[in-house]
Amino acid sequence: MNKIIGMLLVVLIGAISQNCYSESDVESLSPELRTLLKREMLALQEGMKNIVPAFASGDLEKVSDIAGRINRSFLLKQKISASQKHELHEKLPKEFIRKDQQFHKYAGMLEHVSKERHIELVGFYYSKLLESCIGCHSKFARHRFPNLSNEPTKEEHHH
Repeated sequence: MNKIIGMLLVVLIGAISQNCYSESDVESLSPELRTLLKREMLALQEGMKNIVPAFASGDLEKVSDIAGRINRSFLLKQKISASQKHELHEKLPKEFIRKDQQFHKYAGMLEHVSKERHIELVGFYYSKLLESCIGCHSKFARHRFPNLSNEPTKEEHHH
């Protein structure tokens, strides 16, 4: 369990100040939406980091609370104008929006299983959340997360 938590923390710490929005997609958004996206990603990152010690100490009420806040942080559900919603749907790839919705669905499931005290499912849904982060980063932010690229590096070609 400690090895898993340690590995998760390494992955999460490596993601600090990063987001899964492609630079070109983000740069094409209005400054207000870019600020909202950045705030959401920082909040998600903070929530993911805070779940680990709560889960490790058996504080499933806190895990449920954090997962619920992650679920409700979904940008498209926030108070943004109709034109801002249109801009997000227009400029962000549909697959990105689908991956983001899947992430929030897993957060909702984590909230539920934590509340019900299904400890084995808490670990399962946390890992699904983390896989969602990695899936989004490897698809939309390989320039920020080169270790997630499936393409071999130059060093690997020489061996």
